[in-house]
Amino acid sequence: MMTETKTRTMPAAVILTKGAEQRIADLMAKAPEDAIGVKLSTPRRGCSGLAYSVDYVAEEAKFDEKIETPGGTFYIDGASVLYLVGSIMDWVEDDFTAGFTFANPNAKGACGCGESFMV
Repeated sequence: MMTETKTRTMPAAVILTKGAEQRIADLMAKAPEDAIGVKLSTPRRGCSGLAYSVDYVAEEAKFDEKIETPGGTFYIDGASVLYLVGSIMDWVEDDFTAGFTFANPNAKGACGCGESFMV
């Protein structure tokens, strides 16, 4: 008797907009030679406790979530995934600022300057 095993594809913890994917591609086009991708993490920082941090990454960590995008590999820090599940990450530019933005359903509040959030 043979048993068939089915695997279920899990949705990514963070949804990347086309703007975010393009920015990752732009970053990877000028990345340091040892960079294998771009990584999102949530270090403890700011008034509310957690902040979003996007940096180049040189090696893959065991529990990081890996998302392949058309322009390069995007990683989510394994310890940060629970704070980010269901979030939408975008890249926004206007006349005065440019940066990644996050619509995070897990955030229960943010500091007044918008630099940090709490869950």
